[in-house]
Amino acid sequence: MTTYFSYPAPELQKELRRIANAIVVPGKGILAADESTGTMGKRLSNIGLENTEDNRRKYRQLLFTADKSLGNNISGVILFHETLYQKADDGTPFIELIKRLGIIPGIKVDKGVVPLMGSEGESTTQGLDDLSQRCAQYKKDGCDFAKWRCVLKIGKNTPSYLGMLENANVLARYASICQMNGLVPIVEPEVLMDGSHDLERAQKVTETVLSFVYKALNDHHVFLEGTLLKPNMVLAGQECPTKYTPMQAAEATTLALSRTVPAAVPGICFLSGGQTEEEATIHLDCINKASNARKPWALTFSYGRALQASALKAWSGTNVKAGQDELLKRAAANGAAAVGKYTAGSCSGSAGQTDLFVKNHQY
Repeated sequence: MTTYFSYPAPELQKELRRIANAIVVPGKGILAADESTGTMGKRLSNIGLENTEDNRRKYRQLLFTADKSLGNNISGVILFHETLYQKADDGTPFIELIKRLGIIPGIKVDKGVVPLMGSEGESTTQGLDDLSQRCAQYKKDGCDFAKWRCVLKIGKNTPSYLGMLENANVLARYASICQMNGLVPIVEPEVLMDGSHDLERAQKVTETVLSFVYKALNDHHVFLEGTLLKPNMVLAGQECPTKYTPMQAAEATTLALSRTVPAAVPGICFLSGGQTEEEATIHLDCINKASNARKPWALTFSYGRALQASALKAWSGTNVKAGQDELLKRAAANGAAAVGKYTAGSCSGSAGQTDLFVKNHQY
């Protein structure tokens, strides 16, 4: 019968629970530094640098050689495969530098978004075929968690039943494989900001998508206490004519989560999804201040662009100290927001208000 199954062995449960809880301790979140080679190239071109492996390495070195106070607000870092095996100028492996900061290394394991045949421009994510072997190697090489991103779009007929079902099952299979190999899976079903939909539609779609995801995780017998969720915040579409306050968006977010995410999940680490650095911080702060729904999980961040835009601009290839200062400043701001103690406008970065939205964003 389907009700006869086993969760991971007690020792593995303990390990997964320990890692997940360590990532979402109060006031800390995740630095998503897992941009692909192509995406990193776009970021470097914005500051006039060529997309070479050494330039990518130098920028990541800036992140991982920041002052140890970075560990006060960053609990985990998501790496790209290339970055995991790179070294600093003095020969120290990046993964060593990360651990010295008291930060837990993680790894992006999906192999990108691909079209879903027969759909209206929907997609699924590839990379399951050799995932178990890769997870085993990543665990051996020092990673303790992983990330897999699926993408859903809001349109007249989307996300479809097929799109939600397929992506939920892919996420569940990934999560199961990760746990089997001792990695905490970060489950990321991103509903894009693209479109003109209003806040109510964004909320309803987010609720439905998350319902599909947790049904699939249950079907695959995933140990929820050893997982983390990386969802979109509930925000109106980028082209929506109605403008909502950060608190309205926050209350729509907490309501959607309270209806769909089991209390067993230790934490929710929001993606920034193209918001400016300041917008992402303010929205996170409001989500933690919102009192319209029960919030049994830690509510924190897993930001890429919204943690690095000012750092990258200030660095511009030469000014390491300026780049690191911007990183530390924004990390501290998001750490405060993760416990509902951020004051809007108190952190002014060199790219704090820069529009980071990318239509149909790919990593």
